[in-house]
Amino acid sequence: MAANPQERTRRRLSTEERREQLLSAGARLFAQNPYDDVWVERVAEIAGVSRGLLYHYFPTKSDFFAAVVQRESHRMLRLTAAVPGVPVRDQIGTGLDTFLAYVESHAEGFRAFHRAEETGDATVRGIYHEGLAAHEDQILQALAADPETAATTHDLPTLRLAVRGWLAFMVTVCLEWLEEPELLPRAQVRDLCARALLGAIAP
Repeated sequence: MAANPQERTRRRLSTEERREQLLSAGARLFAQNPYDDVWVERVAEIAGVSRGLLYHYFPTKSDFFAAVVQRESHRMLRLTAAVPGVPVRDQIGTGLDTFLAYVESHAEGFRAFHRAEETGDATVRGIYHEGLAAHEDQILQALAADPETAATTHDLPTLRLAVRGWLAFMVTVCLEWLEEPELLPRAQVRDLCARALLGAIAP
């Protein structure tokens, strides 16, 4: 008996494509539901694969959610990487525009990433905190490399706390904005976050 078109499409997916499909389905469910309410079997159903295949990629629910969180962390780090040689102040607006475009187009992944703290799973929470620390370090390294802002890094503990507070502020703003996007246009959200960052890093 000839395989139907859907079966042929499934076989054409590479390992990386299948993994991405599963992570996308997982991000959607974890964004919409508390961790304990998400059933891995539902992810398999949405992706149109067997439970056995999903468990082949991710042996446990903890492994699966950890992979969702790590994927979003890596994606955000890539999008917000500083451009060497360009002053930080000149990059803030463009960088935030890029980041907010990501938040809009990957809202489920962004929400899922920031739900990791709610879980009682040490592995998932550990990856989440590693991701937050990587974002802090990325900003601090950009500030240290820019002659205009390098002086602010002399008091590193205070600056790190300021950057950490700003990241928490930005996440809260973005999550609220996703819930009610009509409240503010993206440009105003960008300017709000930019002013907050400039204020946070001011000597």
